[in-house]
Amino acid sequence: MKLKPRARTAGHRRHAWQILEAPAEDRRHESDNNRGSRHQRGRNNLRQRAWQILEAPTGEHPAVEPDAAIGPQLPDEPTVHMVLDLVVRIGEVQMASGAGASDVTATILSLTRALGLPHCEVEVIFTSITVSCHRGSELSPVTALRVVRSRSLDYTRLSDTERLVQKLLRNKLSAEEAYAELHRVTGAGHPYPRWVSTLAWGGMAGFIALLLGGDIWTALVAFVISSVTDRVGRMLNRVSMPFFFQQITGGALASAAAIGVVNLDVMPLEKPTLVVAAALTVLLSGLSTVSAVQDAITGYYVTAAGRSLEVALMSAGLITGVAGGMQFAEYLGAASTPVPTVPPLHVLNLPIVILAGTGAAACFALASYASLRPLFVAACAGAVGACAYGTLMVFAAGPIVASAIAATLVGLGGGVMARRLKVTPLVVAVSGITPLLPGFATYRGLSELADFGNLTPLMGAVAIGIALAAGVVFGEFLAQPVRTGLGRLERRLAGPRMAGPIDPGGSPE
Repeated sequence: MKLKPRARTAGHRRHAWQILEAPAEDRRHESDNNRGSRHQRGRNNLRQRAWQILEAPTGEHPAVEPDAAIGPQLPDEPTVHMVLDLVVRIGEVQMASGAGASDVTATILSLTRALGLPHCEVEVIFTSITVSCHRGSELSPVTALRVVRSRSLDYTRLSDTERLVQKLLRNKLSAEEAYAELHRVTGAGHPYPRWVSTLAWGGMAGFIALLLGGDIWTALVAFVISSVTDRVGRMLNRVSMPFFFQQITGGALASAAAIGVVNLDVMPLEKPTLVVAAALTVLLSGLSTVSAVQDAITGYYVTAAGRSLEVALMSAGLITGVAGGMQFAEYLGAASTPVPTVPPLHVLNLPIVILAGTGAAACFALASYASLRPLFVAACAGAVGACAYGTLMVFAAGPIVASAIAATLVGLGGGVMARRLKVTPLVVAVSGITPLLPGFATYRGLSELADFGNLTPLMGAVAIGIALAAGVVFGEFLAQPVRTGLGRLERRLAGPRMAGPIDPGGSPE
């Protein structure tokens, strides 16, 4: 499906040849000079070319035939429909996995150009993808629409789709073969059983508890509570309960379980609130905060508004569940868990912080069904983020500044190394900042709001979340000029790319 220019009529070609011919007297002068020297013939040939280019017969001008078609010659109509359906399905996989609107737009425009449809317009909003192909002045445009109905974290599916995109851009697959391969990718099940994902969510909560300063018993209780919460959430998902109510249920279970463990003296817990904080971090990790900030920075404000509203609504559900669990426990006469202060970090605690950050990032990638290589890169990103955050906190940099700098390093390192290792940068970025999500700050802010009406700590938690997302996007932005193996056009700072090809094409909404 190569792009072919429209063929011109024979009459139009003859008319153009007459226009570019030199006058008769100049042609006679040329024949006389042909009997001269070779140098003179060269000068006359140059003069003849000048006549052909600059001197047309008086009164004759180029004209376009009224019935001539304007625009490129595209493939046949069934092929156009198949290509458009293929690219919108690829965009749907990216959007469902948390990719930004700019990534989806750049991917679709690159694919349509590679598959012979050069003049396409793409509109990406939070719930749908629209692609319109212009076919010149003779034919009406062809438009394809795809609605993004469900969202799920399956990084293996996203990585397989990324490899499919690269094969298409390098002409290693035809559109028909790619269509069949995409159907196989989207129809395949998860690479791991669901119980592996449940254990990974529990392991993530345990590592987060260690990162916050808890002991081994705190980590164990956080593991059990988060695993149970995940299983309950999956049961509610089977009956198609809205995700908002699932967040309420998860927050209520986490807070009620922690309060119950404290009051029943099941096991010794020095800092029971860290259990709730770890569970809240797990529940916050599935939100598309990074994509919302990326869309706002790159100019896709409609999609950014939709993602931000989703993050706010899901966070509100989580806060509602935690508050409901605390009030229910108080109604039953149970003592609420105290809100401890996180102990200051020392240099001797950095190895534990780095180990906990590495494990939490790896567990998140495993829970999101990442394969072995992305899982290893995600663990390295978690180690980098935790090391940077812990080091800055040792020097009293503050949680917001420390989170922003650590996330920038994660985005920079992930942007440079991820594509070299053929790993989607989105997997590395989201996994790397997951251990730093403000679960403890959210719970503390909620307690301050419920007890004293103080909104400042909760706004601090929001600021930390925005700093993490913005830092990752900025780090990916800085990574573009230092990548190797890219063309000059691809080296332009056209916007951060978390998924899809690094292509500056595309315009915001």
